[in-house]
Amino acid sequence: MLKAMNPEWKEIPWERALTAASPNVANTLGKALAGTDLGLEEGVTLARVEGNDLLALVKVADELRRRVVGDIITYVVNRNLNFTNVCIVGCAFCGFSRGPDSPDAYFHSTDSLIAKSVEAVERGATEVCIQGGLPRDLNGYYYAELLRAIKARLPEIHAHAYSPMEITYGVEKSRLPLREYLLMLKEAGLNSIPGTAAEILDDDVRRSLSPNKLKVRQWIEVIRTAHSLGIPSTSTMMYGHTELPEHWVRHLLLLRQIQKETGRFTEFVPLGFIHSKTRLFQSGGARAGRTFREDLIVHALARVLLHGYIPNIQVSWVKLGFEGSLACLEAGANDFGGTLMEESISKAAGANFGEYVSPGEFRAMIRTISRKPAERTTTYKIRNVFDHPDSEERLPLEQMPMLAATASHAPSMATGY
Repeated sequence: MLKAMNPEWKEIPWERALTAASPNVANTLGKALAGTDLGLEEGVTLARVEGNDLLALVKVADELRRRVVGDIITYVVNRNLNFTNVCIVGCAFCGFSRGPDSPDAYFHSTDSLIAKSVEAVERGATEVCIQGGLPRDLNGYYYAELLRAIKARLPEIHAHAYSPMEITYGVEKSRLPLREYLLMLKEAGLNSIPGTAAEILDDDVRRSLSPNKLKVRQWIEVIRTAHSLGIPSTSTMMYGHTELPEHWVRHLLLLRQIQKETGRFTEFVPLGFIHSKTRLFQSGGARAGRTFREDLIVHALARVLLHGYIPNIQVSWVKLGFEGSLACLEAGANDFGGTLMEESISKAAGANFGEYVSPGEFRAMIRTISRKPAERTTTYKIRNVFDHPDSEERLPLEQMPMLAATASHAPSMATGY
């Protein structure tokens, strides 16, 4: 049987968990329940919880989730199009990028990307997510040309494309002003952008991860400009590498401030660092990824700090695996992400997951934690709520041995960490 949360914790109501917490944590969580925006010091207090305080954070975050979005867990049917793995940036945390002469370097043709998009639609996809490396000789207008080609064949598909890093690179290559460049992409068919390349929005941390990557101010400028043009985005944070808990809090508070100004973030997605095949870890520059405790804290903390502003907290099943994802869906998260159909960036860094989860597998897993599955669009419009199981629903049996191993080695939430 698929099990996501320690049974000793599952039956504890949030009120009882809050009573068992330390006075400082209980008071802080009480403010969140009352709708008060928490500040830096309060956030750091929650970011460092253990034992009964961790239990209280998880339970209160899940209660806030219930109040805001109810008991539905959503997912989107989509396909990732990682069009090239050739990249000049040299991020130490990346296992995906290759030099142009590498034997496994690739740059998919536009025709092949259109064919992948058509296949995705035939399998029920409503979105294609387009991202790739940054080749040295990339034409600055390539991003717009690819969008036009895909939209000419599939005008109804939602194009969720190009991180702030890619957009900044396109601006550099085309020499167009940022606003003009984004307008060009929008006219070419861009519907929303992934808020990736955020990592940790702290320039000191970013220098240790990738000194050549865009600065915090550039990431913010791209996001704010896109939002001002009516282009929504996701928001993300990578954790489990060189950062400290206070960096999580500052990052989340910055996202909250942007959301207060623009209202265009559709969701927040914590991304656990996949370490094993990265230069950052192999050189001793980072810890060995995040812990299960950190997974729970980050997802719950996001729900609490972003409460009232960003209603959707998504798990990355590619990073967390199925068992970890289900645990975080009981710790404040409400979205399972996308079917992907293929995902090469996390896999290249050492992730065990990343190829494909069918809608029926999503729905079957969601029901194991007594929640109701629903398919959504990229912008969180509900397409279909599945009140009852159907013939397509099955647990992902090919991953069950891994799920069992994860469950048996996960720390007991009832005994602390």
